Amino acid sequence: MQRERSLWAQGFRHVAGIDEAGRGALAGPVVAGAVIVDASAYDAPVWSAVRDSKQLSPAARATLAPQIEAAALAWSIGVVEAAAIDALGIAPATRRAMIAAIEALIPRPDYLLIDWVRLPLVNIQQESRAKADQHIVSVAAASILAKVHRDRIMVELGERYAVYGFAAHKGYGAAAHLAALSQWGPSPVHRHSFAPIAQPASLLDLP
Repeated sequence: MQRERSLWAQGFRHVAGIDEAGRGALAGPVVAGAVIVDASAYDAPVWSAVRDSKQLSPAARATLAPQIEAAALAWSIGVVEAAAIDALGIAPATRRAMIAAIEALIPRPDYLLIDWVRLPLVNIQQESRAKADQHIVSVAAASILAKVHRDRIMVELGERYAVYGFAAHKGYGAAAHLAALSQWGPSPVHRHSFAPIAQPASLLDLP
């Protein structure tokens, strides 16, 4: 909580951590999470348990997510679907998801801590850090909420498009997913601008 406490000491009160999930997937949305830690309850037990979502098991993330939501001053989610990713490109789509999450926060944040991405169109003081989700509690919390929300979406999409096995690999380029793409071609929720979907012939080169 070191960075948040430093900003609180400077007079900022609604410091939001921002992170995304699903940027590198071949299917499904990109999802952003935003979390404002309550400055008066920074010592809530959940914050000491929070880690970058990639360092946690699915079960640990599922346990922490509702605790984060309960302890946070505010939290929100932004979602941009695969078709919009194809239309915009993944970087603009990621920024759109983050902006949607920020705009849904009540109260409005007065400072943003963002993993990697810069949001020049957002008129809120901010900083972007590499691996912020590994070092800043609010960003790590946002990464957990984004990952849990996106995984839930992918499980639901897996029920609609059962041949792709989305529940298992969440739309990433696992061997089973690539094999299903080779056999069935892409679904409406795949990112048609992403390789290897954008170059269908390459799918036939699977071992």
